[in-house]
Amino acid sequence: MVRRTVVVVGGGIGGLAAAVALHRRGWRVVVAERAEGFTEVGAGLSLWPNALRALEALGLAEQVASLGAVEAGGGVRDREGRWVARVDNAEIARRHGLPLTVVRRADLLRVLVEALPPECLRPGSEVRVVRTSGDQVEVEHRGGRLRAELLVGADGLNSAVRRQLWPEVGPPRYRGCTAWRMVTGPLAGVGVDGAVFWGRGERVGFTRLPGGRFYCFAAAVTPAGGGDGSGEHEAVSRRFRDWPDPIPALLAATPRDAVLRHDVHDLPPLPTFVRGRVALLGDAAHAMDPILGQGACQALEDAVVLADCLDTTPDVDTALARYDGSRRPRTLRVARRSARVGAVSLWSWPPAVAVRDRVARLVPATAPLRAMAPVLGWAP
Repeated sequence: MVRRTVVVVGGGIGGLAAAVALHRRGWRVVVAERAEGFTEVGAGLSLWPNALRALEALGLAEQVASLGAVEAGGGVRDREGRWVARVDNAEIARRHGLPLTVVRRADLLRVLVEALPPECLRPGSEVRVVRTSGDQVEVEHRGGRLRAELLVGADGLNSAVRRQLWPEVGPPRYRGCTAWRMVTGPLAGVGVDGAVFWGRGERVGFTRLPGGRFYCFAAAVTPAGGGDGSGEHEAVSRRFRDWPDPIPALLAATPRDAVLRHDVHDLPPLPTFVRGRVALLGDAAHAMDPILGQGACQALEDAVVLADCLDTTPDVDTALARYDGSRRPRTLRVARRSARVGAVSLWSWPPAVAVRDRVARLVPATAPLRAMAPVLGWAP
């Protein structure tokens, strides 16, 4: 039997997950990554039950979970540290059969890389031109040329594949805020697993990782490209140093070179995730506000659904149409929910902030879990 060939452009979480899923279904896979190595620039991420089910479909859930920490409790606090809303993460496990697990992005990436034969991986292969013709795709990259029956565009927010084949789609949209991410050094004495503090035009949160470390994340309403040149550790520490405990201690325990900063963007809705024999997934298709921690989760879902459609539908074009029909409506709903919650969390007008916090305190503790059930309850 002749093996079908797929080129995956982008060696991040979504691209590698798609490569693993297709390789295990008999496809000949080539992963073209522009960087010189398969290393993740990132801090931590939340794997909600839907992401863990996707990893189960890849046969990697237990291995990944062993590298993470289960978050037992969390919620939202106000600028003074008072609880606004509590979340019983144990209830998530009871309802959905799997817990909220937090891992380092680098650990997840390493597991995905190790699940592929080395010959599949082509670092230093920046894609320059993509051409589609009938049932073939041709890719010109820095190291040469590739031909395949399918191309998966998983090259992130500023996707070169999307720019070439979806020219009618506008550029990424600035969400009006900058985000910082970091992993602390080992730290004792933090009595809760996690929380996020909502202030006026600012938010900051943390969640536990193995080994006494914490993944911390923050955002603030700022102009795009607004780095002040003083170093990101100093900038984020200065902004949040007088916030309630344990935020100052977490910032102090963070190595100076461990703070990552990026302006937050999302994408306008795409008319389709498929064009010819090219399918987009992950941030290349539906970049979203990070507030709900669903970016990587949705990319993992994309990868599993794409492989399942291709496995159960012999005709590639029909399979890609099924993928688009399944993934585009779902990711649009998640992106819109993320945008709404992200905007509310960064309200800055004091009367609006006061109403936001007052209303949140009146909402039953089970309401957020019910609202998120369609997202977390996904299964392949």
